[in-house]
Amino acid sequence: MTGLAFAVEPLAPFREEAAMLLPRHWEELALDKERLPLEPHWQRYSDLDRAGVVSLVTVREEGRLVGYSIMFVTDSMQHRTALEAWMDIFWVAPEVRGRMGGLRLFRTHEKELRRRGVRRVNVGSRVHRDCGRLFLAMGYRPTEQWYSKWLGEMAA
Repeated sequence: MTGLAFAVEPLAPFREEAAMLLPRHWEELALDKERLPLEPHWQRYSDLDRAGVVSLVTVREEGRLVGYSIMFVTDSMQHRTALEAWMDIFWVAPEVRGRMGGLRLFRTHEKELRRRGVRRVNVGSRVHRDCGRLFLAMGYRPTEQWYSKWLGEMAA
């Protein structure tokens, strides 16, 4: 159909491949770049992965990583009997967009989350690069709007 493959994958091998895509993702979407350099906390990701919290789905074209979705699966602080998934990051490379990649990425991730017993998925969209239409089309509904304010010093 589109030449794109979607799969649940382990975090450790993804980390090396992601090093090539994360700078592109960061450059396109990050705010406060001059203050917050790209420096993923890989040890924390690994710790959370070992604890069963990380859920990773990848998008590949001819075996090459071209997208990903990482969510954190946790019991709800307000509803202790319900597992929830919270989006950490997702991105699909511009050269493969327009091929239903985002929709298929999230459908694949939802299937994996259902398998894990997740009852509610929480996703977000950057205001300056809004993808809310995708989530609305998939049956998500707006629930909150977050705001950001920089309080720290400038990066050295």
